[in-house]
Amino acid sequence: MTPDASQDATAVGAPRPTFSFSAPESTDTTLSEALVVLRKRRWVLIVAIILGVLGGLYRGFTEPRLYVATGRIQVHSSSSASEYKMNVATAAMGGDEDSQTKLQSEVSILQSDSLMASLARELNLVNNPDFLETRDPIQHKSMDDLAVREGVIKTLKGNLTVALVPKTDIIKISYSSLNAKLSADIVNKLIADYIQRSYESRFASTQRVSQWLSGQLDDLKQKVETSQQRMLDLQRKLGVLGVDSSHDEIAAAIEDLQKAAGVARLQRIVSEARYRLLAGMDPDAMEGSIDIPMNPGINNLPPPALTSLRQSLATAKSNYAMLEGTLGVNHPQALASRAQIDELSKEVTAEQNRLLEQAKQNFELAKSNQTQTESVLEAQKTAAYKMRDDLVEYTLRQREFESDRTLYEGLLQRLRSAGVEAGLESMEVDIVDQAIPPARPTMRSKSFDLLLASLVALIIGVLLAFLLENLDTGLRSIAEIEAITELPSLAIIPRSRRSTAEQLAGMTTVERNINVLTQPKSQFTESFRSLRTALLLSMSEGREPKYILFTSATPSEGKTTAATNLATVMAQGDARVLLIDADLRRPNVHHRFGLAGKLGLSTILSGSSTLENSVQNVPEVPNLDVLASGPVPPFPTEMLSSESMSQLLAKAGQMYGYVIIDSPPILSVTDGVLLARQSDITVLVIRHGKSSKPVVRRARDLLVRSGAPLSGIVLNAVDLNSPEYYGYYGYSGYSYTSVDSSGWESKGAPTEHRNGKKGNR
Repeated sequence: MTPDASQDATAVGAPRPTFSFSAPESTDTTLSEALVVLRKRRWVLIVAIILGVLGGLYRGFTEPRLYVATGRIQVHSSSSASEYKMNVATAAMGGDEDSQTKLQSEVSILQSDSLMASLARELNLVNNPDFLETRDPIQHKSMDDLAVREGVIKTLKGNLTVALVPKTDIIKISYSSLNAKLSADIVNKLIADYIQRSYESRFASTQRVSQWLSGQLDDLKQKVETSQQRMLDLQRKLGVLGVDSSHDEIAAAIEDLQKAAGVARLQRIVSEARYRLLAGMDPDAMEGSIDIPMNPGINNLPPPALTSLRQSLATAKSNYAMLEGTLGVNHPQALASRAQIDELSKEVTAEQNRLLEQAKQNFELAKSNQTQTESVLEAQKTAAYKMRDDLVEYTLRQREFESDRTLYEGLLQRLRSAGVEAGLESMEVDIVDQAIPPARPTMRSKSFDLLLASLVALIIGVLLAFLLENLDTGLRSIAEIEAITELPSLAIIPRSRRSTAEQLAGMTTVERNINVLTQPKSQFTESFRSLRTALLLSMSEGREPKYILFTSATPSEGKTTAATNLATVMAQGDARVLLIDADLRRPNVHHRFGLAGKLGLSTILSGSSTLENSVQNVPEVPNLDVLASGPVPPFPTEMLSSESMSQLLAKAGQMYGYVIIDSPPILSVTDGVLLARQSDITVLVIRHGKSSKPVVRRARDLLVRSGAPLSGIVLNAVDLNSPEYYGYYGYSGYSYTSVDSSGWESKGAPTEHRNGKKGNR
């Protein structure tokens, strides 16, 4: 590490240093970022506010002097006639509107198109210059023209204000125009037309209701007569005098039939159960299972004949068994006993069949009895239901008749008084104040207009500033660049100051192009010293980098400036430095140092020269040698990827302490990617405000995929007066003002004030 590097060690806090301005996301950070945007776009805000102030002043001094005339009317609650119309029109609904709803309705009526058109015709507003606010009125125009009518109505509504006085039933009507008398005339005429139309509308409405009611009475009278006739017909049909006649006989008959049907149903169930039991059981078990009662409440025991036969059969079987055991099966007594058993068995079977047939007949009889009983019951019910339906219809007809008669009598009474109410309906609108021509125009507050215009302009300016910031794709913030590239920032190179013609006259080519020589204590030079320190500390395990490559995404981002100035700063120490111009297509390094370009990298790689006779020393920097690009070769990429290039770099590493390579832009050609793989450190140079996010991201991805040792980024040509970097070099303790031999002072270099803040000398 060079001695100068040790001086800058405090500026680097880690092997891979970064000058990051990012902070944890918080409300303060968001607010500070917004303030940075507003500071950067302050001219947008200033212009917007100036335009707003000018607009407010223009409006305040050029706004026409308007005269506002105001009148007031009071709208009373509904009169008896109004209640009458509501009751008649809504029949059963009835009731009044909410008072506020009615008042709002009247406000809408006062602003209706029909009322506006009538007012305009009566006052001939279409040819009134004060109404049209012009010195050249439209003459001989008629309100029958739809376009003219629409324009006049729109103008009237635009200058008319109709509003309710809070917590009252008073409506305030105001109109503004260039003529005081015209304003008062329009308000008074509007009130008069409204009252007249209100009266006419109510009278016509009452008359229409009365006419409708007269027609309805005829229909209602016919309906009452029809209902009465139907009710009488039903009375004759039912043979009753009213709906309260008794029908106990029908009910008693139905009740008896229901009981009989229940008994028949029970007999059918029992008979069916006995029959199915006998039909499905073992004949030998029939004797103990035929005691199901045939009728409710009767216990039918098994028939005596079957019981006697079974007992005789059992006795015969017992005797046969005894004779068979003592005399043998062929003994005459045994054979006789066997014949007796067969005879008794036949009789038992015959008796069982007879009992089964008897059970079946009983079941069929019970089933038939149930069917007949239920049939009679249903017939009786149908007759009862029919009579009940007739009674219900009779009741409904009677109620319909009574309702129609009541409605008819009520409407008839109302009809008799409708004509009287139509003529006696009192007016619901009273004039509280007539409009009088105002003595002086209404003046708006100029200060209020100015304040409002300034506020609106400020809001528009802020929105426009953020819009421009979002549309700006150039990278300016270190935090933003680090977030996109995921790389540390190695240095921030400020924008260099342009020297005057007088200053340039006394400089050599090297001094004119290499600013670190002419401004040793400037911000520009200090940034390259910080970059040198960051690069020397960026290698792991304490190993210093030998090959340092500078590249950029696109041309004109400052990679050559970074390479030449860093090489000069590093050569100002004890180490020897070789600067190689590897941009074989657009070489520029030898022009910066005022050197010849006939021999260089291309001639070495083609075998026309050697490293020793191709390098050129910079007289102003003894430890700095420059290897120019040489003549432009036909195949630059093949040369840079050849074995000769690797051998050249190896030899240069043996001869020099540091080898700095200025490569072509990596998005233009692949030369930079090939060279980056042979370097120890690759630095991506980004120009402040020029490089866009997609371009930088693509360049970074290309280097990472190629396996290049990408160490970080350098942000070049930064305006330190911009809001993003305000105070970046403002730390105290150092003076960056330098005075050269010609006596000129580095302008724009901040110096420490006693209060610790930076300033420009």
